[in-house]
Amino acid sequence: MDVLQLLSWACIVFTVGMFSTGLTDLKKMRESKSADNIQFLPFLTTCLNNLGWLYYGLLKRDQTIVLVNTIGAMLQILYIIVYLHYTKQKRVVMSQTLAAGMVLTCGWFYFSVFLPEGDTRLSQLGLTCSVVTVSMYLSPLTDLVEIVRSRNVQCLSFPLTVATLFTSTSWVLYGLQLNDYFIVVPNTPGILTSLIRFYLFWRFASVNQSSPSYMPMHL
Repeated sequence: MDVLQLLSWACIVFTVGMFSTGLTDLKKMRESKSADNIQFLPFLTTCLNNLGWLYYGLLKRDQTIVLVNTIGAMLQILYIIVYLHYTKQKRVVMSQTLAAGMVLTCGWFYFSVFLPEGDTRLSQLGLTCSVVTVSMYLSPLTDLVEIVRSRNVQCLSFPLTVATLFTSTSWVLYGLQLNDYFIVVPNTPGILTSLIRFYLFWRFASVNQSSPSYMPMHL
C-alpha cells in the first residue's frame, strides 16, 4: 500500500467517524422524543457541504472524496429526517430545508449550465466548496471566545476535537499528495481550531475537574 492509498483510507475512516458523532444526537432525540437543545443548522449546512464536495469528487473522479461525501450526505439526511420528525418547529425547519434545497439547485444549475466543462468548472466549484468549508471551521470561534471568558470547557467534546484534528490532518496530507490546494486550504483551519481547543482543555481542565464528562457539541 503506497502513501496515497494509506492517506485515502485515513481520510475515509476519520471523516466517517466524525460524521457519525451525530448519531449521539439522533439517539437523544429518539429517547426523549424531542429535538430540544439540539441544533438543526449544523446538520443542514454539513449536508450542503457534503453534496458540494460530492459533485467536486465526481468531476475530479476522486473515489475517496466521492465515497466520504456520499456517506456523509446520507447520514446528514438521516439526521434531518429524524430532527424534522421530533421537532416542535416543523414549519421553521421545513422552510430552512426548502431554502437550502433552492440554494443547492441554483448552484448545480450555475455550475452545470453556465460554466464550461473541464478545469474552469472544477476550479470554480473547488473554490466555492473551500470557502464554505473554511467558514464552517471558523464559525465556532465565537463559542471559543465565550469559553475563554467563562473558563468552562464543558460544552466542548474532547473526542470530537481529536477526530477533527486527525480528519483535517489526513485531508491536508492527502491534498498535498495530489497537489490539490482546494483540499489543503479548507482543512488547514480544522487543524488550527483543534489545537486551540486542546489548549483550552489544558488551560481550563482543572477548573472543571468536578464535571464527569464533556458535553458533545458540533464544531
